[in-house]
Amino acid sequence: MTLVTAGILTEEDRVLICQRRAGARFGLKWEFPGGKVEGGESPEACLRRELAEELGIEAEVGPEVYRIDHHYSDGLAVRLLFFRVQSYTGAPVNRAFERIEWARVTDLSRYDFLEADRELVGRMIQGEIWPNT
Repeated sequence: MTLVTAGILTEEDRVLICQRRAGARFGLKWEFPGGKVEGGESPEACLRRELAEELGIEAEVGPEVYRIDHHYSDGLAVRLLFFRVQSYTGAPVNRAFERIEWARVTDLSRYDFLEADRELVGRMIQGEIWPNT
């Protein structure tokens, strides 16, 4: 099982979401920024590194807000840890995605998210999980 981290960055009632590049695995699906944990790296250090690489920000990683184990039909198995990003320096710049967007939580159902993200997205929409609370 591959250990993966994702960051929940918020701005008022909006959350930052990212669309995978066309042609990539799961191309054009939406997700939260993050990536695979490398050997000897903590999940928090991984997320800080990934956010710097993908968005050009220096992040303060907060608490884990959700986790899920997901098995994709193509055999990929991931343990996905979602962390609240407490604060960050710099403005997010798209360095790795097709698009990035600040979306209202109430609009998240309009986006075609990766399967592993859908349960969290549903709970966010229903108000069960909101990273600022």
